[in-house]
Amino acid sequence: MCNKMCSFLNVLQKTAYGVLVMWLLLCPVDSAQAQVSVAIGLPNLSIGINMPIYPELVPVAGYPVYYAPRVDANYFFYDGMYWVYEGDNWYASSWYNGPWGFVQPQAVPLFVLRIPVRYYRQPPPYFRGWAANAAPRWGQHWGREWEQQRRGWSRWDRSTVPGRAPLPAYQRQYAGERYPREEQQHSLRSQQYRYQSRDNAVRQQYQQQVGDQRGKREEPVARGAERQHATPQHQGGQSDTRMQDRAGQEQARGRGHGQNQDDERGRGRNN
Repeated sequence: MCNKMCSFLNVLQKTAYGVLVMWLLLCPVDSAQAQVSVAIGLPNLSIGINMPIYPELVPVAGYPVYYAPRVDANYFFYDGMYWVYEGDNWYASSWYNGPWGFVQPQAVPLFVLRIPVRYYRQPPPYFRGWAANAAPRWGQHWGREWEQQRRGWSRWDRSTVPGRAPLPAYQRQYAGERYPREEQQHSLRSQQYRYQSRDNAVRQQYQQQVGDQRGKREEPVARGAERQHATPQHQGGQSDTRMQDRAGQEQARGRGHGQNQDDERGRGRNN
C-alpha cells in the first residue's frame, strides 16, 4: 500500500512539473516589462532606469500626454520629454533611458500634474482612495505653500487642450549597447527630432539639462587649461632663479676680480 502511494505521489509531482514547464513555454513574459526597474540616485545627478528597448507609449485620452502601460513604473511622455514619478519626486529626460534630472515640485509642467491617477502604474500608498479619473491631490500632499504657488493648476479649458508632441521614434534604433552617451544625446536629438517644446516649464527643464551636459564637457577642458597656464609660470620661475644665480655668480666674479686688482696695487706701493 505504501509503495503504491509513493508511486502515485511521484507521478503527481512529475505531472505538476510538466504543467509548469508548458505554461512557461506558452506564456512568455514581455521582455521590456520584465527587465524594467527604476532605481533613484541623488537628485540632479542620475536616475538609473533599466529600459532595454524603447517603450510602447499610448496616448492618455483628453490629455497631451502619453503613458507606458507595459512599464512597471510611473512613466510618461509630454511635450518632447520623458517624465518619471518615483520616490515622491519627479524626474525628466530627453531620452527614454536617461540620464534623468530632478524636477522641483514647483517646476513640474501643469499637464504632467494633471495626469489621472489611473495611469500611474506604480502609484504610491498616499494615492489610495483618490479618484482614478482625477489628478492626484498634489496640494494635499505637498502642502499649502505649494498649493498657493501653483494655484489653479487643476483647472483648465478642456476644449483648448494642446496637441500631443510627436514621439521621438528615432530613438528606437538606439537600444542596448547602441544607446548614446550623455555627451552625444543632444546632437543626435537636434539632428533627428525637429519638434520644439511649447510649454515654458518643459523648455526650461531641457535647457537646464543641456547646460549641465555642456558644463560636464567643459570642466575637464578648464582643468587642462589651468594646468597649461600654470606650466609657463613654473618655467618662468625656474628661468628667473637661473638668471638670479647667474647674476650672482657674475657679481661674485666681479668682486673677486676687483679684489685681485687692489691686492696688486697694494703690492706695488709696498715695493
